[in-house]
Amino acid sequence: MPYANCPSAACPIPRVAAIHDLSGFGRTSLTVAIPVLSSLGIQVCPLPTAVLSSQTSDVDDFCFVDLSTHMQDFLEHWKRLGLTFDAVYSGFLGSAGQAAVIRECIESCLIPGGLALVDPVLGDNGSLDPTMTPDIVKAMSGLIRHAHCITPNITEAAFLLKKTYPERPMPVSQMKEWLHALSALGPERVVITSAPLAGFVGKTVVVAFDARQNRYWKVVGERIPVFYPGTGDTFASVLCGSLLLGESLPSAMDRAARFVTLGIRATFGHNLPGRNGILLERVLPTLQAPLTNSTYSLLDE
Repeated sequence: MPYANCPSAACPIPRVAAIHDLSGFGRTSLTVAIPVLSSLGIQVCPLPTAVLSSQTSDVDDFCFVDLSTHMQDFLEHWKRLGLTFDAVYSGFLGSAGQAAVIRECIESCLIPGGLALVDPVLGDNGSLDPTMTPDIVKAMSGLIRHAHCITPNITEAAFLLKKTYPERPMPVSQMKEWLHALSALGPERVVITSAPLAGFVGKTVVVAFDARQNRYWKVVGERIPVFYPGTGDTFASVLCGSLLLGESLPSAMDRAARFVTLGIRATFGHNLPGRNGILLERVLPTLQAPLTNSTYSLLDE
C-alpha cells in the first residue's frame, strides 16, 4: 500500500512533520492539523512557519511573526536527533524562502515510500490571502514539484497554472485538463477542492487525478451557504492522515469531504461569526468511525 508503511518497533505510531503556521484564534493550520491527525492515531511534529494572533479571514490588524530565520535551525536539530517521518505535510508559507526548508525536510527526513503532501495555501475566491505575495506564489509553484500529492482549491489551482480564475462552472474536459496540467508539474496525485464543475450547481465538488492509475475522481456533496476559514486545512489534514493509514485516494477524499461537511453542519445552526471556524471539537470523535457507503465516483464526461 502506498504511504501505508508499517511503523517500526521503535516508533509504533506513524509520524508526520506538519509545517504550517500557528494562529492563536480561529481553527486553521496547526490548530486543525494537530487534533485531526492525532485523532487518527498519528503523531504530529509541528514546525511553525509563522505565528499569528488569529487567522486572517475577516479579521483586521492581526499580528504576524515570520519564523523563516528559525526554521532551518529547527530542522537541523531534528536531523541531529535522527528524526524521520512517514509524511511531510506543509501548508501556509510565511515567506518565499521557507519552501527551501520544506524541500530539505522532504529530502532529508521523509522515509522511503513516505508521503509528501503540500497544501498550497495561497488564497480563495479568486484572490490572494493578505500575507501572500507573487514571490510566495512562485515559491509554492516550485515546492509542489517535490510533492506526491497536492490539495489546492480552485483559486490556488489557477495561480499555480497561471490561468484566469474561472468565473463560470467548468466542463469536465476542462477540469481534467487542469488536473492533468497540475500533475505534470510534479505531484502524482492532485486534489482540487471547491471545484466549479458544470452540471453541479448548488453542490460542493472535489475532483482528483491519480497519475499512477490514470484515473479521475469526484466527490459531490450538498452546498451549505456559509464560509468558514480553515475548512481547506481540515480537508487536507484528514486526507493526509487517511492516505498515510492506507486508504485509497477516492476513499480518503470521501472521508475528508464528509468530515468537513459534518463540521460545517455542526456549526451553521449556531449562527456564530464565520471567522471562528467550524466547531471542530464537536466532530473530532467521528474520525474514529468506519467509512460506510462511499459516495466517490469516476469523473466522467
